[in-house]
Amino acid sequence: MYLHIMKRSAAGLSSREIPLPCACATLRRASRAVTQFYSRALEASGLEVTQFTFLQVLATAGELTQGRMAGLMAIDSTTLSRSLKPLEKAGWIASRAGRDRRERILRLTVAGRKTLEQAMPLWRGVQEQLRKRLGEAGWNLLMLSADLATAASRAR
Repeated sequence: MYLHIMKRSAAGLSSREIPLPCACATLRRASRAVTQFYSRALEASGLEVTQFTFLQVLATAGELTQGRMAGLMAIDSTTLSRSLKPLEKAGWIASRAGRDRRERILRLTVAGRKTLEQAMPLWRGVQEQLRKRLGEAGWNLLMLSADLATAASRAR
């Protein structure tokens, strides 16, 4: 696969979207904009985009330890615990003790799977909208660049 990388310039960007010199600031801005886009689309489901993502990860991966889920999502365990509490309270996920008392094993419940399935058409719609707006090459570049940035940031 050949990727043609264009030099970043202000051409084609709105007056609010000037190129930022910092990779972190650029990624955070993009993350906020995309999160808002997905949040508006998922609003009718009653799920926040982060909640949808947690359910989707558990539906895809099956049972996971909380530590493994935190690693997959690049989120610290304390923040993940706080974020999962409303999902557990709603009955969408369940947890059980792992090999030792510190380990929690998470799974999607039947109610969680139903909630996720009801939200999937909204997610598919917004996913397709973003994909069309970016074009296939832009979509592939976004996904590859995000994965590369994640891996590079975790490298020791």
